[in-house]
Amino acid sequence: MLDTSAAVPRQTQLARALVAEIQRGRATPGSFLPGSRTLAAQLGVNRKVVVAAVEELVAQGWLEALPAKGIRVALNLPRFPVGDAEARRSRVPRAAEPCSTLLRVSDGLPDARIAPVDALARAQRRALRSLARAAGLGYGEPAGDPVLREVLAGFVNQARGLSCSAHEVVLTHGSQGALGLFALALLRPGDVVAVEHPGYAPAWRAFALAGASVVHIGVDAEGLRTDELEVAAKKLRGRLKAVYVTPHHQYPTTVALSPERRMHLRKICEEHGACIVEDDYDYEYHFDGAPLLPMAATATPGGPPFVYVASLSKLLAPAVRLGYVVTDRSIVSRLQATRECLDRQGDVVLERAIAELIEDGELQRHARRARQIYMQRRDHVLRRFAASPVLSANLACERPSGGLALWVRLRGAADIDELVARARSQALVLAPGSVHLARGKAAAFRFGFAGHTPEELSGICATLEKCLTPESRARKTATGRPRGG
Repeated sequence: MLDTSAAVPRQTQLARALVAEIQRGRATPGSFLPGSRTLAAQLGVNRKVVVAAVEELVAQGWLEALPAKGIRVALNLPRFPVGDAEARRSRVPRAAEPCSTLLRVSDGLPDARIAPVDALARAQRRALRSLARAAGLGYGEPAGDPVLREVLAGFVNQARGLSCSAHEVVLTHGSQGALGLFALALLRPGDVVAVEHPGYAPAWRAFALAGASVVHIGVDAEGLRTDELEVAAKKLRGRLKAVYVTPHHQYPTTVALSPERRMHLRKICEEHGACIVEDDYDYEYHFDGAPLLPMAATATPGGPPFVYVASLSKLLAPAVRLGYVVTDRSIVSRLQATRECLDRQGDVVLERAIAELIEDGELQRHARRARQIYMQRRDHVLRRFAASPVLSANLACERPSGGLALWVRLRGAADIDELVARARSQALVLAPGSVHLARGKAAAFRFGFAGHTPEELSGICATLEKCLTPESRARKTATGRPRGG
């Protein structure tokens, strides 16, 4: 008899029972099953249950339907028991991982807990149904969903001062996907890309993936040192193909590229035939005054080509992998050709759902809410720093006009490696500034405040304060471990 109280449907139970009988040899190949009405009466179930189970096993190859004769066990049985297979996750609780209680200070992630996930889920369901009805679930365009490209073109033209059409937009898997796509499409072995130092190391790895070399250019309070860039460009004698910059909020230091440096950068790239790759990863998060327009918004005909990279992941959550590139059509065609070879297209259901959120204003409303929340969190950390004699004596940072993180520098005798080690012993994970360097050591760390609540930020500051007290540092020295200079 079948278990009517089980969560497994009765036709599935019956199909499994029949497969088990065949595997045990009780129903031999070529033998006929009783009729569906007879079998239903014997089992005490509706005939539809029997018909559904039999049709499933015929489809899987366990049974054969012979016209005017009935249903028999297949002469050639399936090699694997597909009908009895069930995919499920283990319900056994996993042992806690050693680092599960650690609190990680991010490098500037948004808080996924405030993302409009319900609105996104509803939009995805509507997109899936709409595309299915319109036979739109086949292969799409390598550049991405044309609806979202049209919507994004209008969005960046209005919000960021660009002047582009949908044909100049390529959708990607986040900004990192955009950088990798650019590298594979436009760089060749022997080419050189100039990058900020300290800077965004994953971009350097993307360029290296295409066989290009990277030259590191220093950063100061006005952003990229264009004087250093000019010297490097002359030495390279035509091998400089691109300059990668984060001019709005430089990663990781948060400084903005000054107007004079922007003009100088354009001049250098124009003279040496290099394009400007502008990574505008967090444009929406500007708190004080008016945000600077992207460099791509002031591009002029005949000037250096721009590859403008941005991400919607910073607006929603890192798991929502959606970025985009705005660039000249000639470059778009090369990006499309490369994208078609790599993964053919993006996630058209997600892309269509995001288009709906932008058209409905949901994404813009979320950006306004998030901007207010993140500004309050930035100010909360700065107040905690200022109110603590220990923190203010050992740590320094400028008040960033926007972005999702602080660039915190260590003062005096404080040592970054010791601080990272002491914080780890207190279940707090910091990434030393050296992760943003190609070589050397930076007495600093990036403090992403956006992804933490005020209570969490207060706890982080309290732990930092504990790690920086003279008593804590004295205990570290007493262990015999060397102190950094």
